[in-house]
Amino acid sequence: MSPSKATMTTVGVPEFLHRTVLLDEAVDALAIAGPRAGGVYVDGTFGRGGHSRLILSRLGPQGRLIGFDKDLQAIATAEQVGDARFEIVHDSFASMSGALGARGIERVDGILLDLGISSPQVDDAARGFSFRNDGPLDMRMDTTRGQSAAQWLATETEQQLEKVIRNYGEERFAFQIAKAIVARRAVEPISSTRQLAGIVANAVKTREKGKDPATRTFQAIRIFINQELEDLEAGLNAAYAMLAPGARLAVISFHSLEDRMVKQFMAGKVKLEQPDRRLPIRAVDLPQPLMKLVAKTKPSGAEVEGNPRARSAVLRVAERLPAAVPPRAAR
Repeated sequence: MSPSKATMTTVGVPEFLHRTVLLDEAVDALAIAGPRAGGVYVDGTFGRGGHSRLILSRLGPQGRLIGFDKDLQAIATAEQVGDARFEIVHDSFASMSGALGARGIERVDGILLDLGISSPQVDDAARGFSFRNDGPLDMRMDTTRGQSAAQWLATETEQQLEKVIRNYGEERFAFQIAKAIVARRAVEPISSTRQLAGIVANAVKTREKGKDPATRTFQAIRIFINQELEDLEAGLNAAYAMLAPGARLAVISFHSLEDRMVKQFMAGKVKLEQPDRRLPIRAVDLPQPLMKLVAKTKPSGAEVEGNPRARSAVLRVAERLPAAVPPRAAR
């Protein structure tokens, strides 16, 4: 993700250029080499295809890559890849179990999840994600489903607004912001990003140096509207269930709520609850780790300098242990 500029695609749709964060590190973590080059991999967040294209460059002729994305512009980009080994699914990665099963895939050799929002989504004012550019207050990653941010703000209770802004944005002024939103919507509809940013700025009296007052509120509403944390929880569980022996799960997160969930999920598979030590249980019969941690990586100083949006990224990688994979039930 990097500061972007708009160009025009062949069909006249604005396309915003961006740089994939932790590109080599994330794909390297999947260890696509030797016999594994003929395996099946999942890119749970295709975006503009940076990770997917690098994965495809390392796959052998028999390899296969299944991509997922909720964003229609990402789907349009994916459909131009033109590689028989690749297929895109217009859905959240949380649906991977059903989508892969429908394609006859029971196990995969690696899964990559690049969480959060992409530069093209942020930089396109028409999407409503950014407080820096005025646009309609939408914020949906999949504009074909669900309610927009404007629709939600128009009807939600003040108590629920406060809860979402506080919990998903980690915003200490959530009460004041929710109260201001309710007061303003009683006078006029809140339908643009500039309106919402102004409401928040007036309600928040102090803020960290260099951070816009609306940052946390916009993050909170986006996460809620797109059910990002619910999708992440379901996606992590689905990913673990699909991993073959020795397969790896690599996850890039961009804010503390996501990273905390990923860290706790992986830790829970590494350190299992053990029975009372006083019980006569042989060591070989004790619960064994289901995964092992492989790496935790942050962008280099050079990457952050060239792409400031990478500064908060964290890549966590874990590998499923062979002995922990039970046989799949017969169909």
